Amino acid sequence: MDLSHGRPGDEEGGPGAGLPGGLLWEQLEPPSHHLSPEERALLYEEALYTVLHRLGQPEPSHVREASELLQYLQEAFHMEPEEHQQMLQQVQKLEKPIFCLKATVKQAKGILGKDVSGFSDPYCLLGIEQGVGVQGGSPGSRHRQKAVVRHTIPEEQTHRTQVITQTLNPVWEETFILEFEDISNSSFHLDMWDMDTVESVRQKLGELTDLHGLRRIFKEARKDKGQDDFLGNVVVRLQDLRCREDQWYPLEPCTETYPDRGQCHLQFQLIHKRRAPAASRSQPSYMVHLHLLQQLVSHEVTRHQAGSTSWDGSLSPQAATILFLHATQKDLSDFHQSLAQWVAYSRLYQSLEFPSSCLLHPITSIEYQWIQGRLKGEQLEELTASFSKLLAYGLSLLRQFRSVFPLSVPDSPARLQSLLRVLVQMCKMKAFRELCPDSTPLPRLVTETLRTGTVQWFHLKQQHHQPMVPGMLEAGRALLSLVQDIIGDLHQCQHTWNKIFQNTLKIDLFSMAFLELQWLVAKRVQDHTAAVAGSPVSPEMGESLFQLYVSVKQLCQLDPGPTERDGVLALDGFHRWFQPAIPSWLQKTYSVALARVQRAVQMDELVPLSELTKHSTSAVDLSTCFAQISHTARQLDWPDPEEAFMITVKFVEDTCRLALVYCSLIKARAQELSAGQKDQGQAANMLCVVVNDMEQLRLVIGKLPTQLAWEALEQRVGAVLEQRQLQNTLHAQLQGALAGLGHEIRTGVRTLAKQLEVGIAKHIQKLVGLKESVLPEDAILPLMKFLEVKLCYLNTNLVQENFSSLLTLLWTYTLTLLMEGAASQRSCPLASSRLKTALQNLEICFYAEGCGLPPAALHTNTFQALQRDLELQATSSRELIQKYFCSRIQQQAETASEELGAVTVKASYRTSEQKLRVELLSASSLLPLDSNGSSDPFVQLTLEPRHEFPELAPRETQKHKKDLHPLFDETFEFLVPAEPCQKDGACLLLTVLDHDTLGADDLEGEAFLPLRSVPGLTGPEEPGEVPQTRLPLTYPALNGDPILQLLESRKGDREAQAFVRLRRQRAKQASQHAPRPGR
Repeated sequence: MDLSHGRPGDEEGGPGAGLPGGLLWEQLEPPSHHLSPEERALLYEEALYTVLHRLGQPEPSHVREASELLQYLQEAFHMEPEEHQQMLQQVQKLEKPIFCLKATVKQAKGILGKDVSGFSDPYCLLGIEQGVGVQGGSPGSRHRQKAVVRHTIPEEQTHRTQVITQTLNPVWEETFILEFEDISNSSFHLDMWDMDTVESVRQKLGELTDLHGLRRIFKEARKDKGQDDFLGNVVVRLQDLRCREDQWYPLEPCTETYPDRGQCHLQFQLIHKRRAPAASRSQPSYMVHLHLLQQLVSHEVTRHQAGSTSWDGSLSPQAATILFLHATQKDLSDFHQSLAQWVAYSRLYQSLEFPSSCLLHPITSIEYQWIQGRLKGEQLEELTASFSKLLAYGLSLLRQFRSVFPLSVPDSPARLQSLLRVLVQMCKMKAFRELCPDSTPLPRLVTETLRTGTVQWFHLKQQHHQPMVPGMLEAGRALLSLVQDIIGDLHQCQHTWNKIFQNTLKIDLFSMAFLELQWLVAKRVQDHTAAVAGSPVSPEMGESLFQLYVSVKQLCQLDPGPTERDGVLALDGFHRWFQPAIPSWLQKTYSVALARVQRAVQMDELVPLSELTKHSTSAVDLSTCFAQISHTARQLDWPDPEEAFMITVKFVEDTCRLALVYCSLIKARAQELSAGQKDQGQAANMLCVVVNDMEQLRLVIGKLPTQLAWEALEQRVGAVLEQRQLQNTLHAQLQGALAGLGHEIRTGVRTLAKQLEVGIAKHIQKLVGLKESVLPEDAILPLMKFLEVKLCYLNTNLVQENFSSLLTLLWTYTLTLLMEGAASQRSCPLASSRLKTALQNLEICFYAEGCGLPPAALHTNTFQALQRDLELQATSSRELIQKYFCSRIQQQAETASEELGAVTVKASYRTSEQKLRVELLSASSLLPLDSNGSSDPFVQLTLEPRHEFPELAPRETQKHKKDLHPLFDETFEFLVPAEPCQKDGACLLLTVLDHDTLGADDLEGEAFLPLRSVPGLTGPEEPGEVPQTRLPLTYPALNGDPILQLLESRKGDREAQAFVRLRRQRAKQASQHAPRPGR
């Protein structure tokens, strides 16, 4: 947007059109409230005269003593004592005024009805009786008070009201001026009478309403014709009156008849006539009072300012007393007093500092009493001028409201709001509308004033920030400061001032100020960036431009929105003005970050920051450095999506490059510090810190997508770039950096693990070679102590992630060592027992009550296989044989197929005889093992394992020739205790063989009957009817049983070797006679 031609209003100033009276800003000068010496002397004389000739009792809040009032006047007029005494003597010599009582007969209520109709025709006679003191309380005084006016006051001094016919509540509203000489012996008298006209009896009977009326007719018949009836009187001593009185007085009777005669509402005011001071003789009363009010209020304000307090609009008792006396004595109306107060206050407000709220009371009073005809021409002109000047002055304050009402002063918002309320109320007045009919509406005036003031404020700020030394860099800094001041001002407008203008005048100050200022800023920023673009951007200039860009961006973010404005903004697309500076910004960001990383590593001593923070100082500095890069990226927040994507790619690339540079620098630093170190523990400490620093770096790098707002960026560029491009750039860079960091971390952890692996291998080797007398629990103690010390140390110095990685490596290596040891010690149960105990304790050690490796990481396939092998290897030969028979019993229970045939038996145990009785009933479906297609079967019965039943020899049945379904029906008894029969693996082994005369017998199959299941062994009772048990025949495993392999490795154990030979023989026999398909 081309802003070279500016915008209307860009130039400073502008007349304030639309003011009433055609006033211009240049003509506005605060009116002076100071008097000339002659005027001051006349006014002082007037004030002294008012105090000296005070009348009436003081008001409760007023000052009683004249000396105090005179002292106050001396201070208010700044009179020297000699001058004051001279003036006082002159005033004392002046002629006294004529004292008057201004009496207003307002109304009466509840008076007596003297006519036949029940009503009266009341009127009042009133006057002042002089020369007679009215003393209350004595009988004589009471008679004096009830004397009628026509008998006590001369007729020429008696005043009479109108007659109000036929009423008991008359209303007169008549005012009388009654002169008197001495207030101390003068009293006011008022008699109320009922006018009685001559009427015929017929007329009176026509008015008759009740018996009381008839009684009045008879009473009047005895009266003289035309004689008025007395209704009551009021007598008041003047010296008891205040300057102003307004109250209801009871009507007193002449006699005790009808004591309750109603009340009369009277108003009294003690005034002067023919005052001697020159001001009273030469100037209107209103003007004199205005000047006196202005002088006293000016003194009140300056006195408060001298005491470092603000005047709140309340007059002191002395000032209030003097002004009240003056207005009363001069008989100024309330309206003229309010008018004088308004004119005086509005003048003083323009030259003295006091709250504008003081103007609200006279505004309200004038509005309430306004009648244009009550004012003379010069008063109308003066009131019109006061409106115009105050409005102009108020607008001038609003134009400069930022400096007149600074927010540094706490009450500034309240003062501004008060001023606006005064202006609003003034412009709403009927007087203002009648006297200033052509005035522009206040909202329009204020809006134009604020617009002009905003432009002027901008130019003042621009001059304030004008650089002392010429140059583009200094100009850029000045412009930056200007923009920042504008942002601060708009924030104040938005959060403080706008609410005030909106509530009082419905003016959106913030939107108006924003629109004006953004035009002014846009022109200057565009001119500055265009001037800079012609030359290479230095680092200092690049930094200045970046700060300016950020500030302008903050300014744009304050935009109230299109609903508050028309058209586009001058700042729309401002980022294009800064586009040439982007490369220098990115390079500056990387250079500063690299220098900071290098400095941080060089100062790093590779010690943990604390017990809880296990990385070193450089990792903290690096995190701060990356956070600053992310902050810069967020500040930049380039509006163009495609360019913003490329800028983000550059930021990510630089960050990942810094991470790898840091890894190289920190490793070099560790080598530098550990060079010449004899203490290997110190070197290990440094290595731990290096690994922790890298882990911290990986965590920081992993937060890049969040810190750089990838998700929002991808949504913005989704319409421009494909998802594959995003994956191949941002995500690929990040994953590459994380992979590199992961490799570095694993390398460091592997180095630490290797230092421990040597010790673990040595201890496991010693464990196997210990004497047989050493118990397994004692044998593993050195290994466990070694691991406890080392792992405790590493847990203290490594962060949890790296410590877990180290544990995983050590666990894998330890399992490998144990597997090798177990393989080499297969034939040694004692060594295997030690290895088994070691595995159990190592599992507990590496789990560390949930603080080490989780169970899923511990119980690997290698661990489970090793656990099974060591469990077997640590077992004695007899226990292995027992386990073998347990597995065959399990195989028997799981076999349902009878493809090898089956045998049927009945077995029972008699506890009383300790005899195991076995009835071998038959066999069926045997395999034909002879060449003639048949077999010669017999069954061999043995109790296994043999070491549990050493006294019992095997038994055999009769041999049956050529019979695949032989019926044996033979019974065998074994004398055997019940205890061995109830052990695991105890069974009756039924071996079905095919008898061969020339060679070895062939194996038909084996069946295993667990002795635990035999009736009589499972319960306390003797067995009754014994059920038959059908057992399918099975073959031993063809691929070799691990238990048999383990027993076979124990060459020195004859019992094991004999058992293995028999089992191998059976397995060999089984392998020669596999069942034919289809059986």
